[in-house]
Amino acid sequence: MASAAAAAFLPAFLTRPVAAQEMPLGIGQAGRRTLIKGEHILSQDKTIGDFTGDVLLEGNRILELGPEIDATDAAVIDAKGRIVMPGFVDTHHHQFETSLRSYLPNGIMYEDPTRPGEPNYLDDILGVFSRVYRPEDVYIAQLFGGLSQLDAGVTTVHDVSQIHHSPAHSDAVISGMQAVGRRGVFGYFEGYGPDLAYPQDARRIRDEYFASDDQLLTMLMGGEVYLPGVDPLELWRLGQELDLLIGLHVVGSLGMQETMDALIPHYTDKHLFIHMTGMSDAAWNRAQEVGAHISLSVPIEMQMRHGLPPIQKAIDMGMAPSLSVDVECTMTADFFTQMRSLMTVQRMFANQIALEEGPEEAPALMDVRDAITFATVNGAAGLKLDHKIGSLTPGKEADIILLDADALNVAPLNNAAGAVVTLMERSNVETVLVGGQIKKWKGAMVGHDIAALREQIVASRDYLFETAEVEVPLFD
Repeated sequence: MASAAAAAFLPAFLTRPVAAQEMPLGIGQAGRRTLIKGEHILSQDKTIGDFTGDVLLEGNRILELGPEIDATDAAVIDAKGRIVMPGFVDTHHHQFETSLRSYLPNGIMYEDPTRPGEPNYLDDILGVFSRVYRPEDVYIAQLFGGLSQLDAGVTTVHDVSQIHHSPAHSDAVISGMQAVGRRGVFGYFEGYGPDLAYPQDARRIRDEYFASDDQLLTMLMGGEVYLPGVDPLELWRLGQELDLLIGLHVVGSLGMQETMDALIPHYTDKHLFIHMTGMSDAAWNRAQEVGAHISLSVPIEMQMRHGLPPIQKAIDMGMAPSLSVDVECTMTADFFTQMRSLMTVQRMFANQIALEEGPEEAPALMDVRDAITFATVNGAAGLKLDHKIGSLTPGKEADIILLDADALNVAPLNNAAGAVVTLMERSNVETVLVGGQIKKWKGAMVGHDIAALREQIVASRDYLFETAEVEVPLFD
């Protein structure tokens, strides 16, 4: 009764329901023009800048940006009160672990004698669970995890799938990524067991699935330096033979510094170094010299004992690192968490130096625009996709997200970039386009039965835990 009485005194425009705009048909198809109208644009293109206005698409590409675009023949997306920006780019994500979400919330990478019996990543996730995955478990984890990130505005992923126990497992990874319908880089990393065809199966995979680079999915060669009995240079040379990027984990706390130093002459601009914690100045200097890319997973690096995230080191060397979520068995895969973690960690160290030694001695404080750049432009460049994505630039493909700035956790909007980094979370991601096609519309995923997929991943989870002879630690 009180609510009804209060509503009686409100203006009509505050009490009547808002009519939902129907999803325009044919968006993303060749020749079809789409006008995203009336939004606050964070273009991530320095020559275009940020402004309130419109974005015009044609087919899968961005055609024009401007304060007010006249396109009477275009389908219109009303974006008033929305922030429009490029989709987020995740440069390192173990998507097969989606089924193991939150299993390892307190875990670190390896066994710690002060924590007897505690599960850890290397022994339990890779050493136990990953060994019992069937191709169908791989597929549903890829699909469900990919849709979840797409729902959160991550339009591109590099999937580090260390699950290639057989060619069928590899095919399942690719099929799952294809079914999501977002842009991705298939990372061909190691596997285990009698049917293992790694690394030689890279040639078949490249020929069968990635003969063309003009598609949503491309390929990267896993080139780890820690695999027993495998010469990393064999992996790196295979990647070079197939003209692929080469990705690897570089973690000082796992004793990799000496090996990485020995490999310094072989670094190239097609290397993607994940974490880069605890490395020598010589390794850093060479990585910077050749243009290798650094992928940071700041929350995981802090949580799981990789070592201090080398944010400031990379900045000081003039490098442009990207962000990545790493493992959902321990931490969320949304990019709002990534950006806030990056910014607060860098500012924590810089602020402490300012307090102890004076502001003149401290590094520059990272700001919200820097954080967005790490999450978009830098990721696209690191995956060699910046000619296609990463900014709202005419000619690039339309990987675009619309963020609700009228939402309860954001309004009133006073600073667009600030709202994205310091206030928003996945519920603010209202609409998502990949290659001009709508994948999420007004808060709902398009083209997938999420309830049915949830049943499948729960069934897969049950199989994995039962086969691994591990209890689901629901209340541990």
